[in-house]
Amino acid sequence: MKDFIGTIFVLSGPSGSGKTTLAQRVVSAPEFKTFLKKSISLTTRLKRSGEYQGKDYYFVAEQDFKDYLHKKKILEWTRYLGYYYATPKDKVEQVLLSGKSLVLCLDGKGATRIKRIYPDNSVTIFIKPPSIGELNKRIRSRGCKTRDEEIKKRLAIAKREIKVSANYDYIIVNKNLDTAVNKLNSIIRRYIKAR
Repeated sequence: MKDFIGTIFVLSGPSGSGKTTLAQRVVSAPEFKTFLKKSISLTTRLKRSGEYQGKDYYFVAEQDFKDYLHKKKILEWTRYLGYYYATPKDKVEQVLLSGKSLVLCLDGKGATRIKRIYPDNSVTIFIKPPSIGELNKRIRSRGCKTRDEEIKKRLAIAKREIKVSANYDYIIVNKNLDTAVNKLNSIIRRYIKAR
């Protein structure tokens, strides 16, 4: 086993919980900027307006994704609403070996897998919406044209995810973004100082 120096902070939570926004806020915070990076996932879904290859995701064809999986170049993966999402192994290990830390936004299955692979170098944090009603409002208020059928699927998945949130190291209720950012910052600070 390689001797990793960095820490992986895994953020999970339902679609619309704010985990991606929180991840972006902490990696751009001046105190963390030089040693905390956001992991970039692979996905087979199409690029949305305002997204960039290699910045938001690595957008790949489904066959390429399956090739990476077959060659064991993927740490964890999931299929969500018909598309594949995955964490590339080489990118994560490169950052950990350099002594820097990572923020990953993953589902529950991915969080469990990362915790199993890197038990001494990972911290799991569940980002919980204040309520399902609030989550519904957040999803509907997004700029993308999310259909009612898709919203129902997202809310059903959210209810299942919230049920297993007790398995995480920490839970942050994202009622107010600034408060949630401060709580996440203090968790990260605790682990960075300990290393």
